[in-house]
Amino acid sequence: MEITVDVPDELARRLGNLKDDLPQILESGLRELNASAQGEYNGAAEVLEFLARLPSPEEIIALRPSKALQNRVNELVEKNRDEGLTADEERFWEKYQYLEHLVRLAKAQAFLKLKNHG
Repeated sequence: MEITVDVPDELARRLGNLKDDLPQILESGLRELNASAQGEYNGAAEVLEFLARLPSPEEIIALRPSKALQNRVNELVEKNRDEGLTADEERFWEKYQYLEHLVRLAKAQAFLKLKNHG
């Protein structure tokens, strides 16, 4: 499917060299937009801000979910096993999985950097 979109000139310049990556960029943007639209799920912004400040590999490896987030994830795992999740809980779970995927990618890169420089 072909889509035509009008964007500001500055954004068009930034996207110019990424033409082949636009489907992936849009998909990632939609995931983040959906994650931020839910008031209940604010963990994504916190983690992305942490990664955006370019922490050291050691800091990335040490990154752990907050106690509250870990408790929520544990509750959902148990509830899914026993009775299944509601639509809202499913959306939360999908957002959590996406965030966990980003963190795993960051940690894999951090381990590689330490291995190559250590």
